[in-house]
Amino acid sequence: MPIINRFADLSEEITEWRRDIHAHPELLYDTHRTSEVVADKLKAFGLDEIATGIGRTGVVGVIKGRNTGSGKVIGLRADMDALPLDEITGKPYASTVPGKMHACGHDGHTAMLLGAAKYLSETRNFDGTVVVIFQPAEEGGAGAKAMIDDGLMDRFGIQEVYGMHNMPGAPVGTFHIRPGSIMAAADRIQIDIEGVGGHAAKPNDVVDTILVGSHIVQAVQSIASRNVDPLKSVVVSITTFNAGFTDNVIPQTAVLRGTVRTLDADVRDLAERRLKEIVPTIAAAFGAKASVNYIRDYPITVNHEAQTDFAVGIARDIAGADNVVTDVAPTMGGEDFSFMLQERPGAFIFAGNGDTAMLHHPAYDFNDELIPVGCSYWVKLVETAMPAG
Repeated sequence: MPIINRFADLSEEITEWRRDIHAHPELLYDTHRTSEVVADKLKAFGLDEIATGIGRTGVVGVIKGRNTGSGKVIGLRADMDALPLDEITGKPYASTVPGKMHACGHDGHTAMLLGAAKYLSETRNFDGTVVVIFQPAEEGGAGAKAMIDDGLMDRFGIQEVYGMHNMPGAPVGTFHIRPGSIMAAADRIQIDIEGVGGHAAKPNDVVDTILVGSHIVQAVQSIASRNVDPLKSVVVSITTFNAGFTDNVIPQTAVLRGTVRTLDADVRDLAERRLKEIVPTIAAAFGAKASVNYIRDYPITVNHEAQTDFAVGIARDIAGADNVVTDVAPTMGGEDFSFMLQERPGAFIFAGNGDTAMLHHPAYDFNDELIPVGCSYWVKLVETAMPAG
């Protein structure tokens, strides 16, 4: 595999950075230690500009090439936050914080982008400017949007933006990408039901919110099975059902929560409309009232065609054509890099993490063998997009 030789030398050092971050996981916007580590390393690398506090705890570094006459500015993004899980890997560098762990590989993403920043600041073998973006709160906090709202794109003049995520189950040294929708919109729903509570021995005198909620859970599945084109994708999952506190009282109220995942804007609109039609109608049939709060959270992650083609070429340079999948199946997982792709053209790519536990599993660990591969991808992307001439 034609990885950059320098990363073979740097791999051990970058691995140490990754494992240090892994041992000290932080959630959402509380990435204070991680952000400080990132900023300190960027300062040591000699970047031209370092900005902290972008999107509350985000860090941005600017690296100018040997020449900047092209005027081109490319953003590279890594996420920094962990997940609220107890780690069971037993590794020497396992989480030292109960209830928190890097179960999605953001520690690896951060380390790889730091490695690329170190190399690019040393060599500066490109004509233009690189903006390295270290983002908090990917895991449900919309940190990408917070950084954008803080002026990320305009302040640093970013023209194109690229992201990368590890992929468990795919061999290290492989890349996986597609143009168009690659990850789903991730929306949240809350359904509030009000009936008439009463004695569990006299159900005829009440309006049973548990019965109503059970029918709603079943009915909303018709959105996928009977409303959406079978060749398109939608997931409607009710994930919590809260009602009642004891065995002899039928509760007055119930609250259902869940998620809706879609890969198509029209399907997203349809799912929201049908939920708002189905839920109150089902409730009314039983004499209850119900409402839906539909929260549009992460948009669909849509890769731009030209930038995807470019990313494919870089991946093939690194891994060889046989190791680059250009039509990977979209995933119904969500990704807030989608906000960045709404602002600027770019592409999001998956890099194989090998035979590891799956993402968000307490036994997951980022595969350090991926480090030189990911670092090489970032550097070759920059040097190819902005050749020094």
